Amino acid sequence: MKNGSQYILIDLYGVIIEESKGYFIPYTYEHFAESEYERITKAFREEKIFSKAQIGVLSSNEFLEYLGYDEPESAMKDYLSNYLTLDAGFETFAEKVGSEYKLVLLSNDVSEWSEYLTDIHGINKYFYEKIVSGDVGLKKPDSEIFELTLSRLGCRAEDCVFIDNSVNNLQVAASLGIKTILFNRDGVTYDGTVVNNFLELESVLKGRKQSLHEDDTE
Repeated sequence: MKNGSQYILIDLYGVIIEESKGYFIPYTYEHFAESEYERITKAFREEKIFSKAQIGVLSSNEFLEYLGYDEPESAMKDYLSNYLTLDAGFETFAEKVGSEYKLVLLSNDVSEWSEYLTDIHGINKYFYEKIVSGDVGLKKPDSEIFELTLSRLGCRAEDCVFIDNSVNNLQVAASLGIKTILFNRDGVTYDGTVVNNFLELESVLKGRKQSLHEDDTE
């Protein structure tokens, strides 16, 4: 393998999808009566029901039925189709960097949600590999999901650049030797490379490639 980064590990929510924390918890409160709020809050905060779905302990239908949705599949489709926004710059970015990098989705998500969301936006074609917490039973910032990613790709940490909107996730990846870039949806502080949109990200990645090329020719 050539020197330098060969893989872009990229987050879904807060990077490809504009909503950095999704919108599902507010969505749920909006769809139930106030008399249900205490029960819903307990499910989210104490029973960690969302986290269980995100690591595959519960399927999407089981998760939504537990929360009280009578038609869980319809609720899933309504939420994912109408309450989340694909960043308008992603597809152009993916097409431009595709000849230089292999794009790998690395996302905390319910399995069925990730598959549905990437399908309705027609973006599966851009990913060399998809590693979703609900499929592998691990979630960021657990270092094991990064180790699993490297193992599945058969590459070294230094062969990867990780793009995420979470500083905690980036710090764990960096501790393993993965290069990191903050996609700064939320105006947070990060002691590392920061971009605010896909045009800036493309420019930073081009700069990295150019620098590596110059180092190789010296």
